[in-house]
Amino acid sequence: MTAPVIPPSPTREEYAEHYAAALAANGDESIFDRAEPTGLFVEWLADATGSEPNDPNAMTLATVDADGVPDARIVLLKDVDARGFTFYSNRESAKGLALAAHPRAALLFHWKSLRRQVRVRGEIEPVSAAEADAYFASRARESRIGAWASDQSRPLDSRAALEAAVARETERFADQDVPRPARWTGWRVIPETVEFWRDRPFRLHDRLRFDRVGVDWTKTRLWP
Repeated sequence: MTAPVIPPSPTREEYAEHYAAALAANGDESIFDRAEPTGLFVEWLADATGSEPNDPNAMTLATVDADGVPDARIVLLKDVDARGFTFYSNRESAKGLALAAHPRAALLFHWKSLRRQVRVRGEIEPVSAAEADAYFASRARESRIGAWASDQSRPLDSRAALEAAVARETERFADQDVPRPARWTGWRVIPETVEFWRDRPFRLHDRLRFDRVGVDWTKTRLWP
């Protein structure tokens, strides 16, 4: 290797030149006065929606399979409220089988433009059929057909086989609505801990963790 691929830590001058605006936005101490995490998360997501180049609702979903082996992948957050963080997928996919075996998960949001992260851990619960139906109906028709065509996470012989499956389902649902497949559903992560992280100069970062206690939350400021 003739050139380093890992960038060096920024110097004081580089912080001042390239990171000043983001770091200034991360200097508001009022976040430590918050009593619960949901409102702060929604505000940070709104900030990310205005600054991230794509998919501000993207999150890493970490699970453990039936053999205890961890796995992680990027999925999209589709709803958030006081109950938790909701996403959708095929229950027969690798993630769906892992969640069935061990209904607990961790989430990680990383907003590079804001130099912020949010970590979530908690139990998993399935959404209701009505919730799954409503979200599925909101998707583009082509995405709904794709949900029928794809045997998600299973071996695929070729791209041609996928396109043939899409063509078959497109013909099957011609001139009619595309209903939700029984194997397609959603899950809600019920947060037990939510940690907010934001970059500050020279790795003296801010960390704020909320822990659920019954219906209330405790909060702890953590060393960086």
